[in-house]
Amino acid sequence: MIITVTNQKGGVAKTTTAAALLSYYQEQGKKALAIDLDPQCNFSLITGAEMSGRSILGVLTGQANTADTIQHTPNGDIIAGSEALSAADSLLNNTGKEYRLREALEQIAGQYERIVIDSPPALGVLSVNALTAADTVIIPCAADLLSIQSLKQLENTISVVKKYCNPNLSIAGILLTRHNGRTLLSRDFQSILEQEAAAMSTKVFETAIRESVAIRQAQAMQKSIFTQQGGAVDDYRAFIEEFEKGERNHEQKA
Repeated sequence: MIITVTNQKGGVAKTTTAAALLSYYQEQGKKALAIDLDPQCNFSLITGAEMSGRSILGVLTGQANTADTIQHTPNGDIIAGSEALSAADSLLNNTGKEYRLREALEQIAGQYERIVIDSPPALGVLSVNALTAADTVIIPCAADLLSIQSLKQLENTISVVKKYCNPNLSIAGILLTRHNGRTLLSRDFQSILEQEAAAMSTKVFETAIRESVAIRQAQAMQKSIFTQQGGAVDDYRAFIEEFEKGERNHEQKA
């Protein structure tokens, strides 16, 4: 299963969510691979990937083989990002550019049980590639107005990708992050999110992710968040178990 974590707004714990998925799968003994498509390369940094070698950009431009680009880190396997990804829209300008990542991952088909893609926040050829390659999408969204507004833009992007590039793409759900359930504002935003989810024919995950210092500490030390305890760490574990259960149910109905 190929999972893309995306939102066209930054600051919604997108990369943290992708890293949590990778760490969870590694902990569970599943063969998992991370793909860092974000020019900020935060996924690569917190995973401890080597940043001076081959990157996903070389794979997308056809200059590198997919398997040869995979790094094996203590935190899991990853194809690292590159700051040069910021020029991807001009570098990937040939016919079929939307399918580059999907074709690259076909080279390693069957080697991994889960592939987790951290999509860039900006709309462009990279985010379209991330959606075209995916089986399902997880959308982290913080409890603020700008994050919710970005969902409308993302809904349009996903609709276009489903129409022209990937008709089987599904939205697993919207994940509420940076949540404080004790405030009336957060509860109001959760209600609004549920309305937006219905418009996108998906759901809001029952599990919400609280703010956490422990997660930032783990990332600063380039360690799995599951080396920490309590709070948002427990939230992420519960969320991923909820996500996996939902995917199993979806497969049984298909």
